[in-house]
Amino acid sequence: MFGVSMSKFLNRLVVVIGLVIAAACTVSVANAANDRKFFGSVEGTWKGPGKIVAGKYKGTKFSCSLEGTPVKGKSIGVSMDGKCRVGVFNQPMNAVITKAGSSYRGKFLDGAKGKGLDIVSGRFNRSRAVVGINRNKLNGTMVADFIDDNTMNVTISVKVGKSLVPVIGMTLKRKSSRKTAMK
Repeated sequence: MFGVSMSKFLNRLVVVIGLVIAAACTVSVANAANDRKFFGSVEGTWKGPGKIVAGKYKGTKFSCSLEGTPVKGKSIGVSMDGKCRVGVFNQPMNAVITKAGSSYRGKFLDGAKGKGLDIVSGRFNRSRAVVGINRNKLNGTMVADFIDDNTMNVTISVKVGKSLVPVIGMTLKRKSSRKTAMK
Protein backbone atom coordinates (compact mmCIF):
# COMPACT_ATOMS: atom_id res chain seq x y z
CA MET A 1 0.00 0.00 0.00
CA PHE A 2 2.72 2.51 0.95
CA GLY A 3 5.35 1.26 -1.56
CA VAL A 4 7.15 3.87 -3.63
CA SER A 5 4.86 6.81 -2.87
CA MET A 6 5.36 6.50 0.92
CA SER A 7 9.11 6.19 0.39
CA LYS A 8 9.18 9.35 -1.74
CA PHE A 9 7.00 11.10 0.80
CA LEU A 10 9.35 10.21 3.68
CA ASN A 11 12.41 11.35 1.68
CA ARG A 12 10.78 14.71 0.95
CA LEU A 13 9.63 15.06 4.53
CA VAL A 14 13.21 14.48 5.74
CA VAL A 15 14.34 17.55 3.77
CA VAL A 16 11.44 19.67 5.01
CA ILE A 17 11.95 18.63 8.62
CA GLY A 18 15.64 19.43 8.23
CA LEU A 19 14.60 23.03 7.82
CA VAL A 20 12.79 22.84 11.13
CA ILE A 21 15.96 21.60 12.79
CA ALA A 22 17.84 24.50 11.25
CA ALA A 23 15.29 26.76 12.89
CA ALA A 24 15.88 25.20 16.28
CA CYS A 25 19.61 25.75 15.85
CA THR A 26 19.06 29.50 15.62
CA VAL A 27 16.94 30.16 18.71
CA SER A 28 17.47 33.38 20.77
CA VAL A 29 20.51 34.74 18.93
CA ALA A 30 19.32 38.34 19.26
CA ASN A 31 19.28 38.14 23.06
CA ALA A 32 22.79 36.69 23.33
CA ALA A 33 25.59 38.88 24.56
CA ASN A 34 27.96 36.91 22.36
CA ASP A 35 27.87 33.92 20.03
CA ARG A 36 29.05 31.36 22.58
CA LYS A 37 26.33 32.47 24.99
CA PHE A 38 23.78 32.28 22.17
CA PHE A 39 24.71 28.79 21.09
CA GLY A 40 24.75 27.69 24.73
CA SER A 41 21.17 28.96 25.07
CA VAL A 42 19.99 26.37 22.52
CA GLU A 43 20.91 23.57 24.92
CA GLY A 44 17.99 21.38 25.90
CA THR A 45 15.16 19.24 24.64
CA TRP A 46 12.79 20.82 22.11
CA LYS A 47 9.49 19.25 21.07
CA GLY A 48 6.63 20.27 18.88
CA PRO A 49 4.07 19.56 16.20
CA GLY A 50 4.22 20.68 12.60
CA LYS A 51 2.13 20.62 9.48
CA ILE A 52 2.85 20.76 5.77
CA VAL A 53 0.78 23.70 4.48
CA ALA A 54 1.37 23.51 0.72
CA GLY A 55 2.16 21.04 -2.03
CA LYS A 56 1.31 17.42 -2.66
CA TYR A 57 1.38 16.49 1.03
CA LYS A 58 -0.56 19.53 2.27
CA GLY A 59 -2.24 18.77 5.58
CA THR A 60 0.28 16.13 6.69
CA LYS A 61 1.05 16.47 10.39
CA PHE A 62 4.28 15.43 12.12
CA SER A 63 6.08 15.95 15.42
CA CYS A 64 9.74 16.32 16.35
CA SER A 65 11.86 15.84 19.46
CA LEU A 66 15.34 17.40 19.27
CA GLU A 67 18.28 17.78 21.65
CA GLY A 68 20.46 20.90 21.37
CA THR A 69 24.13 20.74 22.37
CA PRO A 70 26.82 23.43 21.91
CA VAL A 71 29.64 22.40 19.54
CA LYS A 72 32.79 21.48 21.44
CA GLY A 73 36.26 22.77 20.65
CA LYS A 74 37.27 26.03 19.00
CA SER A 75 34.22 26.28 16.74
CA ILE A 76 31.30 28.38 17.88
CA GLY A 77 28.06 26.60 17.10
CA VAL A 78 25.40 24.08 18.02
CA SER A 79 24.29 20.62 17.00
CA MET A 80 20.73 19.33 17.10
CA ASP A 81 19.99 15.61 17.15
CA GLY A 82 16.76 13.72 17.49
CA LYS A 83 13.89 12.36 15.45
CA CYS A 84 10.70 13.38 13.76
CA ARG A 85 7.64 11.23 13.41
CA VAL A 86 4.84 10.95 10.84
CA GLY A 87 2.27 8.43 12.03
CA VAL A 88 4.19 5.25 12.88
CA PHE A 89 7.29 6.26 10.87
CA ASN A 90 10.31 7.77 12.68
CA GLN A 91 13.20 9.50 10.94
CA PRO A 92 16.51 10.30 12.66
CA MET A 93 17.45 13.99 12.31
CA ASN A 94 20.62 15.96 12.90
CA ALA A 95 21.98 19.38 12.04
CA VAL A 96 25.03 21.50 12.80
CA ILE A 97 25.23 25.28 12.50
CA THR A 98 28.37 27.32 13.20
CA LYS A 99 29.45 30.92 13.03
CA ALA A 100 31.24 31.72 9.76
CA GLY A 101 32.59 35.26 9.77
CA SER A 102 29.64 37.59 10.25
CA SER A 103 27.09 34.97 9.13
CA TYR A 104 26.25 31.35 9.84
CA ARG A 105 26.75 28.14 7.88
CA GLY A 106 25.74 24.59 8.45
CA LYS A 107 24.15 21.45 7.18
CA PHE A 108 21.25 19.18 7.85
CA LEU A 109 22.03 15.47 7.65
CA ASP A 110 24.92 15.18 5.17
CA GLY A 111 24.33 18.54 3.43
CA ALA A 112 23.17 19.36 -0.09
CA LYS A 113 25.82 17.13 -1.68
CA GLY A 114 24.16 14.15 0.03
CA LYS A 115 20.52 13.74 1.03
CA GLY A 116 20.28 16.83 3.23
CA LEU A 117 20.56 20.57 2.77
CA ASP A 118 22.95 23.42 3.39
CA ILE A 119 22.38 26.39 5.64
CA VAL A 120 23.94 29.17 3.56
CA SER A 121 23.25 32.35 5.53
CA GLY A 122 21.70 33.78 8.66
CA ARG A 123 20.26 37.12 9.75
CA PHE A 124 18.90 37.83 13.18
CA ASN A 125 17.16 40.59 15.09
CA ARG A 126 15.58 40.83 18.51
CA SER A 127 12.74 38.37 17.97
CA ARG A 128 13.29 36.76 14.56
CA ALA A 129 15.86 34.57 12.81
CA VAL A 130 15.96 34.19 9.02
CA VAL A 131 18.15 31.39 7.65
CA GLY A 132 18.86 30.82 3.96
CA ILE A 133 18.69 27.21 2.82
CA ASN A 134 19.84 25.46 -0.35
CA ARG A 135 19.68 22.04 -1.97
CA ASN A 136 20.48 21.80 -5.67
CA LYS A 137 17.83 23.99 -7.34
CA LEU A 138 15.82 24.44 -4.13
CA ASN A 139 16.37 27.80 -2.46
CA GLY A 140 14.36 29.19 0.37
CA THR A 141 14.20 30.55 3.87
CA MET A 142 13.36 29.43 7.32
CA VAL A 143 11.90 32.10 9.61
CA ALA A 144 11.75 31.52 13.36
CA ASP A 145 9.64 33.99 15.33
CA PHE A 146 10.46 33.84 19.02
CA ILE A 147 7.46 34.01 21.34
CA ASP A 148 9.63 33.71 24.46
CA ASP A 149 12.87 31.97 25.54
CA ASN A 150 11.19 28.57 25.38
CA THR A 151 8.81 28.85 22.39
CA MET A 152 9.25 29.59 18.71
CA ASN A 153 7.05 29.46 15.64
CA VAL A 154 8.77 28.28 12.48
CA THR A 155 7.75 28.93 8.87
CA ILE A 156 9.67 27.41 5.98
CA SER A 157 9.23 28.83 2.50
CA VAL A 158 10.70 27.84 -0.85
CA LYS A 159 11.35 30.08 -3.81
CA VAL A 160 8.95 29.56 -6.71
CA GLY A 161 9.76 32.01 -9.49
CA LYS A 162 10.27 35.33 -7.73
CA SER A 163 8.01 34.49 -4.77
CA LEU A 164 8.58 32.70 -1.48
CA VAL A 165 5.82 30.14 -0.87
CA PRO A 166 5.27 28.89 2.71
CA VAL A 167 5.34 25.07 2.79
CA ILE A 168 5.60 24.15 6.47
CA GLY A 169 4.64 25.55 9.85
CA MET A 170 5.74 24.34 13.26
CA THR A 171 5.87 25.32 16.94
CA LEU A 172 8.76 24.09 19.09
CA LYS A 173 8.78 24.32 22.88
CA ARG A 174 11.75 23.74 25.13
CA LYS A 175 10.81 20.87 27.43
CA SER A 176 13.99 20.66 29.49
CA SER A 177 17.58 21.83 29.76
CA ARG A 178 20.39 21.65 32.26
CA LYS A 179 19.64 25.28 33.10
CA THR A 180 15.97 24.60 33.94
CA ALA A 181 16.92 21.40 35.79
CA MET A 182 19.30 23.37 38.05
CA LYS A 183 16.62 25.88 39.16
